Amino acid sequence: MDFTGYTAKTDRMRLRPYALDDFEQFHDLHRRDDVARYLPWETRDEEASRAALERHQKRTVEVDGDGISLAGLDPGTGRLVGEFVLILRSVQHRGAEVGYVVHPDFQGRGLATEGARHMLGIAFDDLDLHRVVARLDSRNHASAAVLKRLGMRHEAHLVQNEWFKGEWGDEDDFAILADEWREQRH
Repeated sequence: MDFTGYTAKTDRMRLRPYALDDFEQFHDLHRRDDVARYLPWETRDEEASRAALERHQKRTVEVDGDGISLAGLDPGTGRLVGEFVLILRSVQHRGAEVGYVVHPDFQGRGLATEGARHMLGIAFDDLDLHRVVARLDSRNHASAAVLKRLGMRHEAHLVQNEWFKGEWGDEDDFAILADEWREQRH
């Protein structure tokens, strides 16, 4: 699927792919230690943010490893609320991974749930995927609550499975199937 020119609205956000002129707001999000704490990348300086934003310019989801990142924008101010990601993990098995990050100024308002719900809609309704997973640091209780609100099932707790930011980290894995997604929407 080609996401060039893609736009969507949720109840409280406007979603679209990142543009290169989003750099200032993108960097403001990605330079923060409190944002990067549980994410699989380090806090980014300007150079690393520019490189990451460049990678986010890909607009197609066709082969394993392809992904789409949508900027969630406040419709009133145009301010970046956060980003919502869907990565195709297996064409053969029709599986993907969902992720999200919300700027601390907008946390605690249900916007992560709202944006991630939209990404699940893309996964199941537009891409006809079978299964979507989410992986997170087991200490990230707020993110686990988002996944539960989305109807995702906790499937695994992996003990010290990854060297993560200078220490062994535990991982929690969540998943939802297309049939479960459709069932909860009716």
